Amino acid sequence: MELRDENYGIPVEEHQLIYQGKVFDFVTDSVRLHVDEPVVQRDYLSHPGAVAIAAVRPVSGADSSSREISDWEILLVRQYRHPVRAFLWEVPAGLLGYQGEDRLEAAQRELWEEANLEAETWQVLVDFFTSPGGSSEHLRVFLAREVSPATGKRFEASEEERDMVTAWFTLEQARDALLSGKMHNPSAMAAILSAIESLRQGWQGLRETDSPFITDPLQIER
Repeated sequence: MELRDENYGIPVEEHQLIYQGKVFDFVTDSVRLHVDEPVVQRDYLSHPGAVAIAAVRPVSGADSSSREISDWEILLVRQYRHPVRAFLWEVPAGLLGYQGEDRLEAAQRELWEEANLEAETWQVLVDFFTSPGGSSEHLRVFLAREVSPATGKRFEASEEERDMVTAWFTLEQARDALLSGKMHNPSAMAAILSAIESLRQGWQGLRETDSPFITDPLQIER
């Protein structure tokens, strides 16, 4: 048996929009999971999807061929998250602008908006669902290397992003913060741990930026 997730679209007998929000909707689907059982309802957040970026660079004076986590830094941002009433250290991230938006373009936009940076080399680190039991949100984490300041006008941030703090930490510092319970953001966890493992493999074996995401064939609607 292959260790691999696979699409399986059980027919939806009824789809109801319960609440339409600015970012995501709340919906109810009526599905028949088994032919010999009654129809069941599944409530969930219908989400457009998101991207996150693990922007990394060698520390000053370090050899770019080094595979030591103390020789590489990752960019983190500190942002207020109202639902959990906390300032969280995260990697740059953001929503897809619309259903089906090119994920690489979205990631490049978010890196510019949140950190005023651009990168020469982009690859896919990892894909995941943030909460598959209650949300359709799908998130792709990109690895961005050869990072430099963006050219042109800086993005004018507002709301929670207005006071966002950016800082570089070594992958060793980031890992230790995760494992000691000092960081809690899931995309940061995925980005940091997958970046560490990828570094140990010399950045080899990563997927190209246009690699398919498991949800793409289903064309999940909001």
